[in-house]
Amino acid sequence: MKVLRTPAERFAALPDYPFAENWLDIDLGDGHSGRMHYVDEGDKAAPPVLLFHGEPSWSFLYRKMIPILADGGFRVLAPDLIGFGKSDKPDDQNFYTYTRHVDWLKQWRTAVEPRPAALFCQDWGGLLGLRMVGEEPDLFTCVVTSNTFLPVGGGATPAFLAWREFAKSSPEFDIGAIIDRATQSDRNEEEIAAYNAPYPSEEYKAGARAFPQLVPVEDDTPGVAENKAAWEGLAAFDKPFLTLFGKDDPVLGAAGPALASRIKGADGQPHDMLSDCGHFSQEDRPTELAQGVIDMAKAAGHIA
Repeated sequence: MKVLRTPAERFAALPDYPFAENWLDIDLGDGHSGRMHYVDEGDKAAPPVLLFHGEPSWSFLYRKMIPILADGGFRVLAPDLIGFGKSDKPDDQNFYTYTRHVDWLKQWRTAVEPRPAALFCQDWGGLLGLRMVGEEPDLFTCVVTSNTFLPVGGGATPAFLAWREFAKSSPEFDIGAIIDRATQSDRNEEEIAAYNAPYPSEEYKAGARAFPQLVPVEDDTPGVAENKAAWEGLAAFDKPFLTLFGKDDPVLGAAGPALASRIKGADGQPHDMLSDCGHFSQEDRPTELAQGVIDMAKAAGHIA
């Protein structure tokens, strides 16, 4: 297996993404190591907020929210998961596991910002972030989620199974086009190119192709037992927890009320199904999402 590094020149002309690069060496396992990239904006002494992206995006997805949150009084941290964005990319789909993704993200979090933090997570960012909240709730002051869940088996829809097979085996996996189709607002050519920038060729896309295979939707899928255990801590999480889901997300939009109904800290919060909002809600409704984070952090006493 090779650990690939996207050439820096691929990121030379990113629109509305002026953020400085930050790097952390990660122990990937089996004798491999790689660099994880992350955005780190705002006062480093300010209360932290963590922004976790999902499939098949990267921290570019948060470019509209980061300035709002930094101006709101946060240290804003947005990592690129291993296999995505500017981070290094193992080229073997089989190397990626749910457990490894959690471990890699925990390595980053422990090294970069171990203080209790606010969390915003979407898509696979939620499968990772909500697992972490359930396992270590004291490390989080409040949570805002969008278009995500913490699955524990039980089966999958035909639409998801088709997507999983497409991601695994389709001859071409056009990531920019996938993201563009899953938003309600229009992406211009430069934005679509930015989502494709991490992947000079198909061999760089192993992580993006692997993620759908790792969702624990069948009862015997790795991760089911760990997620069931994490749900005990997640359900008991009594700090502010807000769901802001996209009304136009056909796959996960309806999961918002179901998620909110199971978590103690979600009781009485101003949950919303956002109109004109698809799966990648950070593109469609960034201002509302950022304000939700600010509101929950104030309710938690995390920021003034």
